[in-house]
Amino acid sequence: MPARIFMDPILSWIGRTIFETSGRLETVSTGSGDDTMSWLALFLQTVLAVLGTAIWTAIDFKRPSYNKLRYWFIVVLRIFLIFFMLTYGMVKVFKIQFMDPSLLRLLQPVGDMSPMGLAWTYMGHSNAFNVFVGFAEVLGGILLIPRRTQTLGALVVIGVMTHVAVMNFTYDIPVKIFSVHLVLMGLFIFLTDSRRFVDVFFKNKAVKSYDYYNPADGETWNKIVVYFKWIVGVLLVLAFSVGGFIAEYNIGHKRDKPDYYGIWEVQTHVQQGDTLAPLTTATGRWRYLVLDNENRASVKMTNDSIKSYRFELDSTKTKIKMYATDSKFDSYNLSLRSVDSVNMKLQSLSSPDSLLVELKAKDLKSFRLTNRGFHWVNESPYNR
Repeated sequence: MPARIFMDPILSWIGRTIFETSGRLETVSTGSGDDTMSWLALFLQTVLAVLGTAIWTAIDFKRPSYNKLRYWFIVVLRIFLIFFMLTYGMVKVFKIQFMDPSLLRLLQPVGDMSPMGLAWTYMGHSNAFNVFVGFAEVLGGILLIPRRTQTLGALVVIGVMTHVAVMNFTYDIPVKIFSVHLVLMGLFIFLTDSRRFVDVFFKNKAVKSYDYYNPADGETWNKIVVYFKWIVGVLLVLAFSVGGFIAEYNIGHKRDKPDYYGIWEVQTHVQQGDTLAPLTTATGRWRYLVLDNENRASVKMTNDSIKSYRFELDSTKTKIKMYATDSKFDSYNLSLRSVDSVNMKLQSLSSPDSLLVELKAKDLKSFRLTNRGFHWVNESPYNR
């Protein structure tokens, strides 16, 4: 972003001079919304907002109201929230954000997971829960479109996004700043109608209809605004639905699985003529070969370290290019032989004695997480 050219030096100076931080004082795209530069930007924005408010108040203190400014400010907040509620909601409805636990994740002990990894596994396990949470977010966004339901929409957004924000804080998910902003935006919209809410739900009093401020009067103008909002809203939902449907089949849990998809447990590992015992202290002995994604493989070693590889089959599915992901080599270096549907053998092509690995497919239904399913009746809690 062009603004970053001017902002980064200022933020870096604030970090070094005011906070004396040891964090990274440069903008790097890592997927984290809570890096050092983001917190410094929040600090600078807060200072500028306070100073700007004080100066504005001093200069324009005689103005009785800001009805038009408040109207357009709320419009901008609604548009922003509608877009992100539909975005976050649809990626859950179509199960793109939280995918099924990967095959490699199924082999990972819970104690080795990060809090964020545990949260992603928890969310990704259930399709129904994803749809439920996603629908709640979409509902909040849709209710913000008509002005007469914006209070209810804001209340839904506050509830849903507060849950998200708490999850971000308690599971160390680096979207804390943004999620709190979404909560505050919903809260600001809700507070414009808070008096009627208190009268109905706390004081048991009858209330009058809300007298909305209109910057432009006229029946024709109002009809144009209503039609425009619904047309744009429908188009957004359709666009997100089509995009979600396509992504679900391209990268989501409905994608085509690669050949030999599964977890392959190593039965025998022979390297340079020596048979390697499955010792936890061994550094070069395979324990599992995991084939989860097209042209990629992961090897879990007996010491629990994980190595990533390119894994490309030839057209006959008998030869493999298997190299470290950063390797420049591109020739077929392994032969593959399927003994039967659950057994296969990998062997070096150039020097047959340098590597020989015999593997057996692990039954994916043997994992309690994937085979437990849903039960209406539970005679006792199945907590394992």
